[in-house]
Amino acid sequence: MGDWRRNWFVVEHLDVQRLLLDWRWLCPKPMTLVARNAFADLFLRDDSGEIYVLDVAGGQLKRIADSEAQFRELAGTPEKREEWFAEADELAGVSRGLTPDASQCIGFSTPLVFAESGDPDNPYIADIYDHVSFLGDLHHQVSGLPAGTKVKLQVKR
Repeated sequence: MGDWRRNWFVVEHLDVQRLLLDWRWLCPKPMTLVARNAFADLFLRDDSGEIYVLDVAGGQLKRIADSEAQFRELAGTPEKREEWFAEADELAGVSRGLTPDASQCIGFSTPLVFAESGDPDNPYIADIYDHVSFLGDLHHQVSGLPAGTKVKLQVKR
């Protein structure tokens, strides 16, 4: 495995409370960060030991394993590395010079939740906290809308 993939589970330096601040509407329980992928999806353990993935691009929280041991075992399989860590997409990003450091991720100028996100210049290196926060706020705002609803974004600073 390349350097980045060895770091999927190196997350001690990240502040899970800060990462989840704008996701508490979807993820209200106390969680511990176990892993993350290059695209800032977060793998979280709840107090009972179950593992969840917070899909920041899709705005979903899904239970994926009964325990951290089961999660780590499954994460070693090619199928789950692709499903959970988007290994092929990560490698494609690396080949385009998109190699995030420990506090960065691969973000998208137009979030993937929008149909217009297909632009090949869409991916970029983002600060993980800014990216996760932005997507949490965005998904919270659109969470009640039916799929396919047209929206107009207004970005305020």
